[in-house]
Amino acid sequence: MWLWIAISSALLFGLTGLWMKVSQMKQGSVHTLLLGLYMTGTLGFAIHAITQGVLFAALLDWRYWMAGAIVGAGSAWGNALFMKALDYGPASLTSPLTNINIVLVVMMGTWVYGESLNWLETTGIALLLLAVALISIRRKESLSAPHKRWYIYVAVAIILFALRNGGLKVTEELHMASASVLFIAYLLSIIWFFPPAWREWSIWRRQPSSSSLAKLRTGLVWGLLSGIFSYGGLQLYAIALETGPSNLAAPIFATNSLVVAVGAIVLYRERLSLLQLAALLCMMVGLVIIRL
Repeated sequence: MWLWIAISSALLFGLTGLWMKVSQMKQGSVHTLLLGLYMTGTLGFAIHAITQGVLFAALLDWRYWMAGAIVGAGSAWGNALFMKALDYGPASLTSPLTNINIVLVVMMGTWVYGESLNWLETTGIALLLLAVALISIRRKESLSAPHKRWYIYVAVAIILFALRNGGLKVTEELHMASASVLFIAYLLSIIWFFPPAWREWSIWRRQPSSSSLAKLRTGLVWGLLSGIFSYGGLQLYAIALETGPSNLAAPIFATNSLVVAVGAIVLYRERLSLLQLAALLCMMVGLVIIRL
């Protein structure tokens, strides 16, 4: 059961990235996009935690606020630094390197929590990570990153994403309700992204224009939609960590980037390259091997 939950988490979280790409293609505001994402995501986790009867007790427990701050920082700051890294280096190199955070989560599950791995599962993990790397490569893009800042942004982003993905494993081992942790994480992220989004709205109010308003609205609408899928994807990922081994669930969750690539091919009629075909093949073979 945990395997299908993990696959579903990758699918839903991948759709989050796809809607964010749609907003980018429509020239939506990044700040209102992220604000909208964390708004509906927060609402989703709040409803989930309330139905489980765990939210109000968690709000009075300092451990949840600490865990939420760490996971929230991993999510919000990780995304922010990833975008910064793209300003100084190629996506073909930045994306697969930031996904190294999954290796850290696998190592934590194996060495810290004693989760076993046989040679078949290790092969499956390797194929999934290879798929994630291949899907990011662009044939016409240089793989050099000469700017020193790029290395700093990528290194810190790896650690931050590991805090998000691995932090949920730690809270699960501490028997903390994942919905409450993620509610606080997303709530704190709203506080982080609200000021820049508000500045954009203030600029538009001082100098109103139809194009600026369209960008703000586009970013907000697609952000609100993305947040629904972000909630679903991360909540299922948390459940997969509770019901299955994190050293297998984490690599499966990382394949959400393939959903973005395939979705872009369908929506924008992008041609599937040989590398992307190889990535999809690696993913399918990797999942089959893990299932054996």
